Amino acid sequence: MHNSAEKPIDLYYWGTPNGWKISIMLEECQAVYNLHKVNISAGEQFDEHFLKISPNNKIPAIIDHDGPDGKSISIFESGAILQYLGRKFNMYYPNDERSRIEVDEWLFWQIGGFGPMLGQNHHFSVYAPEKIPYAINRYVDETNRLYRVLNRRLEDREYICNEYSIADMACIGWAKFWERQGQDIENFQNVKTWLDRCLARPAVAKGIAV
Repeated sequence: MHNSAEKPIDLYYWGTPNGWKISIMLEECQAVYNLHKVNISAGEQFDEHFLKISPNNKIPAIIDHDGPDGKSISIFESGAILQYLGRKFNMYYPNDERSRIEVDEWLFWQIGGFGPMLGQNHHFSVYAPEKIPYAINRYVDETNRLYRVLNRRLEDREYICNEYSIADMACIGWAKFWERQGQDIENFQNVKTWLDRCLARPAVAKGIAV
């Protein structure tokens, strides 16, 4: 456990796959943090106060009151937050440059593809008031391709970059909704085994249940 005298990190959060990335990381690092719920269903992400922290009006965001040089810093964008926390706590983000590049590659793969494409899948398959077959098929098919990429990657390793890292944390919340995304997890046995392994971690369960 880290020093209980450390200043709590403020986490601006809602219970979504992107929000879970940070709550999981904070739990894994046993960090002290305060939770500030931003109800995106009620439009709270557009509040002026939140806009100052997250100019893109998206959760998650954090304020670390013990940032660089001991000064407060606010950070938005889940990938940037994960990298920052990995450096701050020296956990789940390798110091070795080759290993760090590998984690960055898969973190950005999630941020650029696995998250946005699965998010569009959720939107058109579940939430859209009008069911548009072209859009549904497009994103369900791309989701399938991305699961195949991840399945190949996990063929000979327990975690995405061998050791458990922020790359795994970035993907867990999205992969747990495979059914909603029109996928059959039985077709991706390596992903299934990896997902079960990740979800069994106490800090992951706690981060998702926040």
